[in-house]
Amino acid sequence: MVTVAKDDSISIEKLELGPFGTNAYILTCQKTGESVLVDAPGEAEKIFERLEGTTPQYILMTHSHMDHVGALKEVKSKLKVPLAAHASDSGGLPSSTDVQLNDGDVVSFGNIKLRVMHTPGHTPGSLCFLTGKYLISGDTIFPGGPGKTGSPGAFEQIVNSITSKIFKLPGDTAIYPGHGDPATVEQGKQEFEVFSSKPHDPGLCGDVLWLSS
Repeated sequence: MVTVAKDDSISIEKLELGPFGTNAYILTCQKTGESVLVDAPGEAEKIFERLEGTTPQYILMTHSHMDHVGALKEVKSKLKVPLAAHASDSGGLPSSTDVQLNDGDVVSFGNIKLRVMHTPGHTPGSLCFLTGKYLISGDTIFPGGPGKTGSPGAFEQIVNSITSKIFKLPGDTAIYPGHGDPATVEQGKQEFEVFSSKPHDPGLCGDVLWLSS
């Protein structure tokens, strides 16, 4: 566990969990102690330990891939709070969804408001969650490139999600991805400029890196 962001309003903790080292995030309102969990990759006991002293309000899912949901059934059963996801991914979750999230929705806990951003491409229902200058991005964008895509159409979709939504945010917005270390919007935009300045195979998809693909 590491605290990746903290100010007078919110603290954000990252837990690297499960066999794939997937990031889960716990966002806590500093004023009220209310919290939300983003993704549940595995090792439920570690999640419960880090939630102690807070009052969980929601489990939010960035998407339905197996490396993000390993502890979901156990966590939902114990916490007894609503599970929220996009409808396009909710059918792939091991627990039933209580709240269907759409682009532009707001999830409130304590004094914190999280804006929901639908960013399809990695999966049809991929979501990001924004509060202030903190973005929990799931597997939509990482330092160096987008999330993995399964077809040229999905790659085009994820690039559109990133450029039309994430890159519209202030450059100093911190990006906290589903794997690895954080980045910033400005860093991503600069790397993407290099990528977009070069010709590419129209069939491009899979694991793409902005600077070397």
